[in-house]
Amino acid sequence: MIVHDLPDLADAVLEVVDQVPEGTVVTYGDIGKVVGAGPRQVGAVLSQYGGMVTWWRVLRADGRPPQGHEAEALQHYRSEGTPLKGVFLDRVDLARARFDLGGVVVPGPGSEGAPGRA
Repeated sequence: MIVHDLPDLADAVLEVVDQVPEGTVVTYGDIGKVVGAGPRQVGAVLSQYGGMVTWWRVLRADGRPPQGHEAEALQHYRSEGTPLKGVFLDRVDLARARFDLGGVVVPGPGSEGAPGRA
């Protein structure tokens, strides 16, 4: 990835996250497929700009919350009614909670993006 591409990638990632409804989740890889980036690139964007969106709705492929933010993410999942699983109900049940990104709109390069992020 070229450094000057980050703002467009960041805008695209944040736009996708904004479209994930309450009580549902997607993985870093799901978003990567939509925006044309790898899961680690999506993670890098969210580590820098995630506070602007509902970051807890983006998970690792095994359903675990973002590393280092597990407790806060689990509070959000419980308040939103996101289906959980595991002995301690500490992972999202991706089979039940995964949002289909098929109808998601992604801004193109040079577009203004969402208000407050242009």
